[in-house]
Amino acid sequence: MMQLSEIWIYPVKSLAGIRLEKAKVTPRGLEFDRRWMLVDENGVFVTQRKHPELALFHPQIEDGFLQISHNDTAKGSIRFPLSSKEGSPLAEVMVWEDAVQAVEVDEAVSDWFSEILGIKVRLVYMPEGSLRKVDPNYAVTPDDITSFSDGFPFLLIGQASLDDLNSRLENSVSIRRFRPNFVISGGNPYEEESWKEFSIGNQLFYGVKPCGRCIMTTVDFEKGVFAGKEPLYTLSQYRKVGNKVLFGQNVIAKQEGYIAVGASCIQKN
Repeated sequence: MMQLSEIWIYPVKSLAGIRLEKAKVTPRGLEFDRRWMLVDENGVFVTQRKHPELALFHPQIEDGFLQISHNDTAKGSIRFPLSSKEGSPLAEVMVWEDAVQAVEVDEAVSDWFSEILGIKVRLVYMPEGSLRKVDPNYAVTPDDITSFSDGFPFLLIGQASLDDLNSRLENSVSIRRFRPNFVISGGNPYEEESWKEFSIGNQLFYGVKPCGRCIMTTVDFEKGVFAGKEPLYTLSQYRKVGNKVLFGQNVIAKQEGYIAVGASCIQKN
């Protein structure tokens, strides 16, 4: 029997995640997942691919606020309302090839990040009216959207897949290296990458594209530094298709609803 064993959201793209027991499914991803993003002076997204130290920032959601702290407690923390920027003037930012309408959260918040990172950045928010379409080559419907994710609303990984990978590594790695939204226990290694339609509890999902992995999987999220070539190197020895190293499945939801850890996962076809 396959079950949902972990739920994760990443409110700010490329910062640490939050593990949940239950979550709301929305068209653009889990509620609050990657609705915020750091951008540089040109409005281009900033990630751990160039700044692994972003892993040291930890978000928390409490009483309608998003609070972000740093591993170094001397750097303090920031706190702002989850929906305070709805209706604010929009500006264009870039995430990969997509131009997206967003709003800056607060200059003081941006300055806090800039001072710690040593580069000029702004923290921006994607309001409800900003609709970023998924790649039409993989969309289920023309209306499918996502947040500031790399490309799709949800990422699913089987625990069996991670276990198989770790059996090949000298030092095992955490599922946190791969930043999933859903972790499924049970089943066979990598089978999730072939799923086309499946349910978690009473929620229906579509698997649309296996996930190509990048250098972010090599970041030591406890130290905020690149930790060497693993696990990407080992994955590349047996999980490479074309020029992509695959691990996990990109997913689109059929409808809104709620899911909780422990829910059964059933493959439809």
